[in-house]
Amino acid sequence: MADGLISIGFWQGVLIALGLTHITIASVTIYLHRHQAHRGLDLHPVVANFFRFWLWLTTGMVTSEWVAVHRKHHARCELEEDPHSPQQVGILRVLFGGALLYRNEAKNRETIESFRHGTPDDWIERHLYDPHRFSGIGLMLLIDLLLFGFAGAAIWLVQMLWIPFWAAGVINGVGHFWGYRNFETDDASRNIVPWGILIGGEELHNNHHAYGVSARLSNKWWEFDIGWLYIRLLESVGLATVRRVAPKTSFADAVPVNLETLQAIVANRFHILSLYSRRVVKPVVRAESEGVTGMRLARLRWLKRHISREDVRRDADSVERLERSLQSNPTLHTIYEFRQRLKALWTQRVRDHVEHVQRLQSWCADAEASGIAALQEFARELRAFRSSLATA
Repeated sequence: MADGLISIGFWQGVLIALGLTHITIASVTIYLHRHQAHRGLDLHPVVANFFRFWLWLTTGMVTSEWVAVHRKHHARCELEEDPHSPQQVGILRVLFGGALLYRNEAKNRETIESFRHGTPDDWIERHLYDPHRFSGIGLMLLIDLLLFGFAGAAIWLVQMLWIPFWAAGVINGVGHFWGYRNFETDDASRNIVPWGILIGGEELHNNHHAYGVSARLSNKWWEFDIGWLYIRLLESVGLATVRRVAPKTSFADAVPVNLETLQAIVANRFHILSLYSRRVVKPVVRAESEGVTGMRLARLRWLKRHISREDVRRDADSVERLERSLQSNPTLHTIYEFRQRLKALWTQRVRDHVEHVQRLQSWCADAEASGIAALQEFARELRAFRSSLATA
């Protein structure tokens, strides 16, 4: 392939395309997502302006529009107003038409005005990036053709398709449809794989929905977020400052429930629900399953999944079946009701902190008096739950 200034072979072209698209992915996850949308880190103006310029060349996306659409997604997640929920419009529509869903929402001026706060509104944004958003894409095509000849057209096409498919399609679609969950968030978010490399760390989507403002998307020791690696490298040379990461949690010596306990639980509410599933639901169902076979065992296993499942991930038939099945098992009905009461600590409004702490104290006391060993032990641990809001 020799018609440009640089002669390249097929595999060289593949590597160049992957390298260029990876820069775009890094620009999206570091600049648009973690820096602009969630303020998890600050970027040096040189880095921020490079990312903004690169996105103009390779995507035509305007910072204020992308940020506004994404913030609305978090604010209305899995609801009818969600710009791109596969739970609402179907997985295939988001997977293969996610870019169109994004463009439609970006045209909604109410969305932009409501959610764009804090995004760039300088001279270059008003006179170049916004009014001439597609000129950068054209310039990128000319650069690719000049450098690589006809091979440059193929490289450019890959660049143009990369974000619409992987980010708008896979992350927004598969990331709310298939994968594993570390946290019982009140949406359908999933971690697609534990190694966030191909899409800059964005594959760890459930982690992100649990701690939206965290600059680091990995949470378990075996998860890898390459975007976080780049952020740390930038920070090491003074080009980035991490502002927020997911808090570190621990169980201190047991003390009376107080405001610090409550704040730690609310800040880590999805982690708490996951702990409840592992330390209460799982052992209780295991005990109930001893000596049980056939259809009754299958029903207990089904109940184990659905007691811990958020409502957004249940259809109407599952809700009715859950309620009917729980009526026939008082123990499982009890741990389900305690889970609902636990969630109410952060979903229901209260007059003041005093009432809020009193409700937590009441939950712990009732759980300890429940007669269910796993629930009693969890309540004692919950009294000692603490978190430290680390910045790195």
